[in-house]
Amino acid sequence: VKPALAYPNVTLLTESYVEKLETDPSGREVNVVHVKREGRIESYRGDIIVVSCGAINSAALLLRSANDLHPRGLANGSDVVGRYYMCHNNSALVALSKRPNPTLFGKTLGLNDFYFRSDDWEFPLGHIQMLGKSDPEMFREDAGALAPGVVLDKMATHALDFWLTSEDLPDPNNRVTLRKDGSIQLNYTENNVEGHNRLKAKLKGMLNEIGCEHNHLLPCSLYLGKKIPIGGTAHQCGTIRFGTDSATSALDVNCKAHELDNLYVVDGSFFVSSTAVNPALTIMANALRVGDQILKRMQ
Repeated sequence: VKPALAYPNVTLLTESYVEKLETDPSGREVNVVHVKREGRIESYRGDIIVVSCGAINSAALLLRSANDLHPRGLANGSDVVGRYYMCHNNSALVALSKRPNPTLFGKTLGLNDFYFRSDDWEFPLGHIQMLGKSDPEMFREDAGALAPGVVLDKMATHALDFWLTSEDLPDPNNRVTLRKDGSIQLNYTENNVEGHNRLKAKLKGMLNEIGCEHNHLLPCSLYLGKKIPIGGTAHQCGTIRFGTDSATSALDVNCKAHELDNLYVVDGSFFVSSTAVNPALTIMANALRVGDQILKRMQ
């Protein structure tokens, strides 16, 4: 952000909430962006509008912007806006090694042997990587006040920390909607649980081979428990999917809305599947790709 702000034609507005996008009378272009800022409503105009609020809030913004020509929300003639929400099946797990683990850069190794399938399961299991190194305070949250500090220190010294990711499959019923008062509601039922449990089992089966006791695999308190809860939306994607068919997607392959000539969405909303890795680099690469397309259009 800071390098971008060095340009005279870039302005960053903080404490600014985009309430609604307004279209022109034809319904084919967004011509006004309504923003609540410092207690007052401001309106902004532009030839090209890019939405990038994250998969939950981008979908909510398009739904909030419904009008007579777009009664189900902007770009939502296909009724896919808000649907197919995905957030990955993630688990943070800690193994206790028989040897001390003095690493300073824990998140440097990954294992994709079971990414597509395994010897006993024909479907993808996912990705295993190292997690940031545990410290005694992380264990203290789960252990309680009576746990001896020396024990927690010893556990942290011998900890091997793992992050497991399995694909969250697209389901139209996993979706973002708006309540009557305009607040956001997220409806989500996890899936692909079998694949994720099998991935955990594969990790447990490897622990003896790497000098750990196989029955000493502990849930990490990083996300208040064994798995990221519904509030952990860091890997959110899929709610404004792209595609070549306007009947089944909201955006075209350049992430422009099928039904609007000047509206683009360039966050994780465009995903049609979640894979089993962090989506951040894909989001960045796609934003650069779409930026090139917008630049060509402006020229």
